[in-house]
Amino acid sequence: MLREDQMTWRCGKHEISLARPRIMGVLNVTPDSFSDGGTHATTASAIEWGLRMLDEGADIIDVGGESTRPGFTAVSPDEEGKRVIPVIRALVDAGAIVSIDTRHPEVARLAVKLGASIINDVTGFTNPEMVRVAQESDCGCIVMHAGEVSERAPRQTVTLDSTAAARAAAAGLTGTASGASALPSAPTGAAANAKAADIAAASAPDEPTAAERADAVAAERLDEVMRRSARGVTSTSVALAGGNRRFTLPEEAPIMRRVMGFLGDQARELMRAGVARDRICIDPGPGFGKLADEDVVIQRACAKMVSMGYPVLCAVSRKRFVGAVSGVTAAPARDAATAGVCIAAVAAGARVLRVHDVAGVSQALDSYWSIAHPDPRRAFVALGSNVGDRVEYLARACELINAIPLTCVTGVSHAYETDPAYGIALPVANAVAEIKTELAPLVLLDALMGVEKQLGRKRVPGQEGHGPRTIDCDLLWMEGETHAGRKLTLPHPLLGERDFVLVPMEDLMHDPARFLTHAGISIKPREERVGLVRADLGEISWE
Repeated sequence: MLREDQMTWRCGKHEISLARPRIMGVLNVTPDSFSDGGTHATTASAIEWGLRMLDEGADIIDVGGESTRPGFTAVSPDEEGKRVIPVIRALVDAGAIVSIDTRHPEVARLAVKLGASIINDVTGFTNPEMVRVAQESDCGCIVMHAGEVSERAPRQTVTLDSTAAARAAAAGLTGTASGASALPSAPTGAAANAKAADIAAASAPDEPTAAERADAVAAERLDEVMRRSARGVTSTSVALAGGNRRFTLPEEAPIMRRVMGFLGDQARELMRAGVARDRICIDPGPGFGKLADEDVVIQRACAKMVSMGYPVLCAVSRKRFVGAVSGVTAAPARDAATAGVCIAAVAAGARVLRVHDVAGVSQALDSYWSIAHPDPRRAFVALGSNVGDRVEYLARACELINAIPLTCVTGVSHAYETDPAYGIALPVANAVAEIKTELAPLVLLDALMGVEKQLGRKRVPGQEGHGPRTIDCDLLWMEGETHAGRKLTLPHPLLGERDFVLVPMEDLMHDPARFLTHAGISIKPREERVGLVRADLGEISWE
């Protein structure tokens, strides 16, 4: 039967097993992001990079269309939508689990409608309209703490003054969030843009809507938060700016009360709105309104956040504090340091890693996990041969698979003569091997390709799927794993129609159709299948 995981993150139609950590690849479709601005600003390059990250080990792609670097320029929902929607549509069509990184309810609503499975809100669902988007969907929700911008909004007040200034004050344009410091009188960057827009709108015939005013306030506060942290000043650290320091780090308790209190409050706000607990993930928001010292304190307290009972997202990739602890100044050069911080977070219980360098972090994570966490999982591999001594090739393949590190063969079906399928000209001898493995899916796939190479498999260009082959090794299904990409899709997308797989699996379990249906795989009746089994070729002697 299927594995019973300790925690599952339910995101739309996807149930993401957190039995092992998952990687979220960062895809910034922006010209001005802090470490990769402009690199993937076009639709075509963004889609290609997203597909590449899937093949490098990403489980989720986080698509964002607005930078939140210090001094960022606020982006309208329309502009943000133009940037991200074509990318989201293409990645969803490719089968990817897509997260939309946005603070705009309009963009989140459209992205979810087009198939995005996760909303990653930098403002922590403090916007009631964003809560409503979550309420109306079944998507996963990432609640992030972003300093002052994430503070709970003060209670609304009633004003009888009809002047433009009074209306602006009532909307919060001249005040501050609860617990936040006063904003500067001469803001720059996004703050200047937002304030100029407010002044123009106040004198225009058409007054801004409540949503537009709220968006301007959020942009202004977010910009100020990022500028404060870049200058080394935050609302929790002002008292530390002067005087003699007697300790290397500030006290943990007040910082964690602020961060964990906000995350817990916002998670409960979502649940009161009808969002199931298993849809919620929390993110302490490293770099947002925090000093490097404070970020280190928060990372060291990761286990405390895990104890809140929600999946914890580690989003430290290339952040300023990572540069501080590693001595690396340039953000794009902080990938190795990022991997180190991520492994520390995983050791403390974090289960989602949001990173730019998917390939590097995948290597680090797979290596760490294989040593630190014994985790054998069941998998099935389809074997096929249509040249030479076909049954002997099947036997040799089983021997070589059994020799793969952290992997063993636990059962092998009979060999079966089957009809050619998918354009193959010659009859095929097929079998299925049941294995246990502690390797990550993409690592196991590479090892299976190594078995093919050892047995002389040659992939002729243009005949990759239907040419002659000494051996073909297809990873069909792996316990607790789903994946999308050009290199590997799990479960195998054609598994339910292949008679040459389903019949051999009957040698390994009582009712493979029922087993696979329970795993979410649609099984076709035998008359609609391809590669029908014609003869039993007997046992495969491989041990």
